[in-house]
Parts: sequence; C-alpha cells; structure tokens
Amino acid sequence: MTIRPAAEPTSVPPAKAAAPQRLSDIDALRGFALCGILLVNVTFMASAYQGTGVDDPAFGSALDTAVRFTTEVFCETKFYLLFSFLFGYSFTLQLASADRDGATFLPRFLRRCAGLFALGLCHALLLFPGDILTTYAVLGLILLAVHRIRPCTALRAAIALFALTAFCYLLLAWALAATRGGGIDTAAVTEQGRQATQALQGNAASVIRANLRQMPDVVVMLVLFQAPAAFAAFLLGLAAGKCGMLTDPTRHTSLLRRLQQTGFTIGVAGGLVWAHASHGYSGTAYQLLALAVDVVTAPLLAVAYAATVLRTLAGPHGRQMTALLAPAGRMTLTNYLAQSLVLALVFTGYGAALVGRLSPAFATLTALALFALQLAFSRWWLAHHSYGPAEWALRTVTLARRPRLKGAS
Repeated sequence: MTIRPAAEPTSVPPAKAAAPQRLSDIDALRGFALCGILLVNVTFMASAYQGTGVDDPAFGSALDTAVRFTTEVFCETKFYLLFSFLFGYSFTLQLASADRDGATFLPRFLRRCAGLFALGLCHALLLFPGDILTTYAVLGLILLAVHRIRPCTALRAAIALFALTAFCYLLLAWALAATRGGGIDTAAVTEQGRQATQALQGNAASVIRANLRQMPDVVVMLVLFQAPAAFAAFLLGLAAGKCGMLTDPTRHTSLLRRLQQTGFTIGVAGGLVWAHASHGYSGTAYQLLALAVDVVTAPLLAVAYAATVLRTLAGPHGRQMTALLAPAGRMTLTNYLAQSLVLALVFTGYGAALVGRLSPAFATLTALALFALQLAFSRWWLAHHSYGPAEWALRTVTLARRPRLKGAS
C-alpha cells in the first residue's frame, strides 16, 4: 500500500529545518486512487468467478456485462499503478524526512517494509488474497538498492521494464498461437467457482482456507504481471520525486494537458482490448496479446487520471476537491484495510455471506457508498488525530518509538 509522505525536501540544513507543509495534491491523488482500487477489489470479493475467465453464471444480464466491462476498461490494472507511482514519490519524501530529523534512513525504511509485509500477510490470509502490501514491501527493498540513480535513468529503466514485460507476453502469445493451444475448461472452472463461493459463504475457518487456496494463483499473477509494472511505476515516482514535480503542478500545465490527450486516447483503446479479451478468450493467444497491450497502455491511462486530478486541483474548485479527497489520502493504509474488512463482512461468512448473491451493479454501488463513508470518517478522524490508526502503527514501527496520535496535524 502507499505510505503517507513525511515532508518535501528543503534546502535548510537538517538540524534546523522546520517540518514543511504536507503536499495536499499527493494526498488528494491518493484519495482518488483509493476509490479506483476499491471499485476493482469489490469485483473480486463479490464473486468467486472474477478473474477466472468465466463470468458468474448468476449474473449474465446486459447490465451485469456492461458494469464488468466498464470496470475492466477504466479501472482494472490502472489504479494500482497510480498507487505505485505515489509510493516511489513518497520514498523521496521519506529520505528528506530522515535527513531533516538527523536520522539514519536505512533502518527506518527496513522497519517500514517489515511492518508492511506483516500487515500484508495478515490482510491476505484473513481478508483479501489480492493484497498489494507484501508486494510493495518486497519491491521497496529493490527500490532502496537502486534509489541513487538519476531521474533520467529511472525514467528510461521504467520504460524499458514496461516494454520488456509486454515483449515477453507477445512471445508467449506467438508461441501459443504457433502450437494452436490455449483456452480453458469452462465446465471445470465453473465448478471451481461454485466450490469457492460455497467456501467463502462458510464460517471463518472456511473463509481462511478459501483464501489460502487462492494464494498460489495470486502469487503467480503478482510475480508475472503486477510486480514488474508496479516497480516500473516506483521508478517513475522516484524520478518525479527527485525533480519535485508535484511540489507545484501548475508549472507543468502544458505537460499535464498533453498527458491527458495521449493517455486517454491510447489508454482507453488499450483498456477496450483488455476488457474484450477478458470475456471468452481466457488462456488464448489473444488474451496474452491483450496483456501485452495492457502493460504499455494502462500506465498511460493512469497518468491521464493523475493529470486530470492535478489540473482540477489547480482550478477554481480545487480547494473543495482537496478538502474532499485529501483526508482519505492521508489515511490510505487505514482505509485500504478497512475496505477489505467491511467487504469481507458483507460478502463472506464473517458476516452477511453475500458473495455470489449481489449483482455487479449493486456491488459497485456498495463500494461507492463505502468510499463516501470513508471520506466523511477520514475528515472527522483527522480533525482530532495526527494520523490514521494504521498509519500511526506503521509509523511507530518505522521510527521505533510511538509518535503522538491525539491532536489534529
């Protein structure tokens, strides 16, 4: 998950530097990305068939298909990249914070990664196997190893990593087409989905066993797909942080406009290919080709989203949007874990056990209602506390001491 940024670098000597103001644009971007992540995660928690290549047989209406298709085009594989970019950007802010405090950065960051990894394991086992925290913790160590690279080198490395990943999928697609192989056993997958649904509707032990059974597939997906793209986004965020690009986005208005034009045009086109291949073409060469397309186009759509948010924040309604989104962004870790907890209570045997019983449209409305509540709760909580609960716990581990929790920051 993303980590709350500590401070923006300054030119004042560390021992005398005062803590600068938070970058509200980063917090607002996180809040926006948090909503997108929720819209994707709810589809996996509401149906055991999501991601299997077979649509949930209980919901096959035109509306159900349209909701799934829209989520796949505009949300899937996009918002975790935005989170990853912000993780890389925040890394530079954490470096500056340690320097300003006169502290050694390495043990701080290692403790932070250890805390994220532990949280991620518990999250994946108990609530949602599609956890991203463990991946971020491991990739954070790699980022630490290469963080001294120049911004232009980080940019080139990120582009190369996206391109290499896409090329590997193209090779796999070619090999599969050449052997005339591919496809899935629809009947077998449907039966597996039915069994998984029953397990998730059972008691707590049954839910945990169901999560454990999903782990191998999730690990494969993370290693082969999400991790390379996430680390490339880390590098982009690292480069942007070193250049201080989000300190004053108004200086980059023309660039943001070009990113919107290019990102929405190419990104949406790639999303359409990705969504089309997800229905009826699982395990085929076409789906692998769509994966290659998605690897290079999803980052463009994620960038277009970010550029749109930043331009809106700089516009006449920017203050209202910041006031709405930034508190949730300051409590990203708390809200991310809370989303999984609430959805687990709604969809699994921990609570109402509505998995497989709520249509895609109602699942999406549930996610939006939950996010609206989180916006209000985050604003209320931060009016009385310096950090979100999970942020405070992670900060305690990171600093090896308990920071003050009470009192608005």
